[in-house]
Amino acid sequence: MKKILTLITIAALSSFSLIAQNASTKKADKHFNKFEFVEAAKDYTKIVENGKGDSYVYSQLAESYYNVFNTIEAERWYAKALESSQSPDMIFKYSQMLKANGKYEESNVQMTKFAKMRPSDDRAIAFNKNPDYLPKILEKGKKFNIQNLGFNTKYSDFGGTLNDGKLYITSARNTSRKTYGWNEEPFLDIYELAKGEDGSYQAAALVENKVNTKYHEGLVSFSPDGKTMYFSRESYFENEFEKDSLTNYKKSQLQLFKATKSGDTWGNVEGFSINSKEYTVKNPSVSTDGKTLYFASNMPGGYGLFDIYKAAINTDGSLGEAVNLGQKVNTQGQEMFPYISNNNTLYFSSNGHLGLGNLDVFYTKEIDGKMAPVRNVGIPINSNADDFAFSLNEDSEEGYVSSNREGGLGGDDIYGIKKLQPLCDVLITGTITDSKTGNPINASSVTMYDDQGNMVLSKVTNPDGTVEFIVECDKASELEVTMDGYESQKVTVAASQEEEVEVSVLLDPIEDIVGPETINLNPIYFDFDKSNVTAQAAFELDKLVQIMNKYPELVINATSHTDSRGNAPYNEKLSDRRAKTTVQYVISKGIDKLRITGIGKGESELKVDCGSNCTDEEHQLNRRSEFIIVSGGPQQQ
Repeated sequence: MKKILTLITIAALSSFSLIAQNASTKKADKHFNKFEFVEAAKDYTKIVENGKGDSYVYSQLAESYYNVFNTIEAERWYAKALESSQSPDMIFKYSQMLKANGKYEESNVQMTKFAKMRPSDDRAIAFNKNPDYLPKILEKGKKFNIQNLGFNTKYSDFGGTLNDGKLYITSARNTSRKTYGWNEEPFLDIYELAKGEDGSYQAAALVENKVNTKYHEGLVSFSPDGKTMYFSRESYFENEFEKDSLTNYKKSQLQLFKATKSGDTWGNVEGFSINSKEYTVKNPSVSTDGKTLYFASNMPGGYGLFDIYKAAINTDGSLGEAVNLGQKVNTQGQEMFPYISNNNTLYFSSNGHLGLGNLDVFYTKEIDGKMAPVRNVGIPINSNADDFAFSLNEDSEEGYVSSNREGGLGGDDIYGIKKLQPLCDVLITGTITDSKTGNPINASSVTMYDDQGNMVLSKVTNPDGTVEFIVECDKASELEVTMDGYESQKVTVAASQEEEVEVSVLLDPIEDIVGPETINLNPIYFDFDKSNVTAQAAFELDKLVQIMNKYPELVINATSHTDSRGNAPYNEKLSDRRAKTTVQYVISKGIDKLRITGIGKGESELKVDCGSNCTDEEHQLNRRSEFIIVSGGPQQQ
């Protein structure tokens, strides 16, 4: 039934054909074009049984079963249709059905074909980058406990939004309603179930008729005060039916509405100017602060069939301009059912990102105006089937997800979820402060490196002195912090399974490294028998450059030393090369060559006189550079 709320437009229902090819398919095509897929499948099957099946009939059969999520039959008829027609869209759906039926290797074969035919497609690009993605998702481990809830029926039930002690769901259980030809279930209504303190649910009751109509109503979301309900509704534009130009059948769109609560009653239902008879707007989710509404739409200008958007909720209750969340979130497939949690994590369902079945639940977060990498929530939230309408209270770590997986009571069922382990992303919040005053340092540069030493991302702190990064769990990283007037620092962030890690970095004023006779940098070590400036050495030498820029009269003599390995003449030459390399690095940063000289001391001034029994660490201590103030130091001015 959730396919109804997808409401794929007439033109997109079948990418293969919508016009009957001959008189023998006229009846079946009529059912198909009216979204009556159960009856359409019966009629196409009769055509096949009468020996008149062809690629068109097979593809229509496959599409009919695809739209009611009969994955076994959809797989069968896509395979038959592909014997004579190699449509990339059909191949992609065939790969989805194979995956939904647990045939991962065969699914990858079809995805490889699809990627060759559509190499610029987002889904093809993602697959080519990571063709072995399935084991990685499956190996993530069980992060949630999931349980089918007792109030589900044999009909479609989905959603799950708590407000004022009541759970709001969408259901087709109202058997007094007219059935819908898509899957021959009643039209969808919004229900509420009182939830007890012990976690039990009372019987489901229909929400007022001012909210529910004779057509479909969808998912709901609430304002922070619980007094405004946002929901989707199938709309026929004040009951004036329009005919679709292709099929001459009545068409509709899903639109967004809001209702306000007066006492215990919902009423004053209003639509939004963002609605249109040309496209669907659905699946609302309100941010915790009540200032932003997230939703899905197939409005023009998107990246795929359905995209995730957001819009500001204005003070007068209207919506601002729809803003597409961009290609990190949206693909050429379908992204729907957004849910913004109370810690601003965005969860959504997609069949465009790499997943286990058709729709999988994914998550991301907006940091500094940019969306973090999209991650698969993993099992058991996701399955081979459709998994959608995810919601989670990040504080109680409880929520809901809907799925048409095997073992349920109906077409779609609602499952209660409880987080057991953190999702495999860690939010690192760095706070940079002045070590003397304790004041936050605005606009300091913070660069993140991964556990291999590769630079990942560089940001600047906000006025509160904070900066945020998202990394994979169980991965160590390093933060490098630089700011004019302060000594640069590097901080290692240990691998973690926590969802959030806070790191405090104290920066000392740069003057603190200036002594009476020397510039007290951390030791600059060279690799054995080498004279090139390493990344670690450059980090320290940049501090020297900053000091020399601060004190224009400062003159430095850099001395370089070796360990005791090798003969004395060789070590003297090696240390001289190291000294000259050090000097050249400083000059390359804009310091006048007359202000710095270098000399090699070889092994004549060992820091650790350990003879022939030196450890590797002792040898490294001896391979060093030191910076002596010749003139112009602060104490000399």
